[in-house]
Amino acid sequence: MSIVVENVAKHYGSFRAVDDVSLEIKTGSLVALLGPSGSGKSTLLRIIAGLETLDAGQIWLAGENATHDNVQKRNIGFVFQHYALFKHLTVRDNIGFAMDLRKHPKHQIRQRVEELLELVQMQQFGDRYPSQLSGGQRQRIALARSLAVQPSILLLDEPFGALDAKVRKDLRVWLRNLHSEVHVTTVFVTHDQEEAMEVADEIVVMNQGRVEQVGTPAEIYDNPATPFVMSFIGPVNVLSSNVGIFSNKSTTSLNDKVFLRPHDILINRNADDNTISAIVDRIIHLGWEIRAELVLRSGEMLNANLSREQFFQLQLEKGQHVYIKPKQTKVFATANGLS
Repeated sequence: MSIVVENVAKHYGSFRAVDDVSLEIKTGSLVALLGPSGSGKSTLLRIIAGLETLDAGQIWLAGENATHDNVQKRNIGFVFQHYALFKHLTVRDNIGFAMDLRKHPKHQIRQRVEELLELVQMQQFGDRYPSQLSGGQRQRIALARSLAVQPSILLLDEPFGALDAKVRKDLRVWLRNLHSEVHVTTVFVTHDQEEAMEVADEIVVMNQGRVEQVGTPAEIYDNPATPFVMSFIGPVNVLSSNVGIFSNKSTTSLNDKVFLRPHDILINRNADDNTISAIVDRIIHLGWEIRAELVLRSGEMLNANLSREQFFQLQLEKGQHVYIKPKQTKVFATANGLS
């Protein structure tokens, strides 16, 4: 089922949680709403679900105007960050709860529950209670419960936010594989850039209630539309235009800012016409890569990422003079701001 959000707005007093947002989500896609706290992503998700009223705009589901439809009519599965499982019900009863509420025949409920337990790889836990499960297991059951009534759309609000890093990473892979099996249109909210990049087909970057950019993970990372997107998606150095770190000075002004990814910096021990000097202030060993914190002639700080092989070839040390040049930069006018 496709989702079209058309000029949607939601205000809380003078605060604009969602500010004139328009968006189209294709049938069967897996989309991330990505942004910092307060960007409006969860509010927009709840509006799509029918859990939140809107002040302006329309919601279209599968080409039909669903703006005033209730939650049940929209046929949407919703997964909350903190699972919202019934503590007094077993795993099987939790999964089958919505079907039981809708008066499905008992044999259909049993069959569907067993299918879903197999789908989420939790067959052996059907008779347990939520308190007897780990956080990752509870989230799988919450997802299974949301799929029980075969929703046309699956919405997940920070589904892995309450879990530790290792479990989150495992569940990302699991969710991606699950989506490949069920093919239901899925939208999930996250503030974790890596999570969005790893799981989603398409990312909607939100900030201050508005959509900054929509695109694939590669498009968002390689061709950011705004300073905010470039600053929010992956690490970046933001420098003034007078540091001389880019070659095409004729196209920049003193009011511009230069955006430079740490992995797009070449470090040399010797100078040439296209380098500027820097001093190594600190070296941080991150296991699979090395981060060098550099001080430029202007006094500005710059982070550069190197492979272990590059680091050992350069033999960098604290206080060492080096010469750097960028592989590529992105220039934004200061008037655009970073927010």
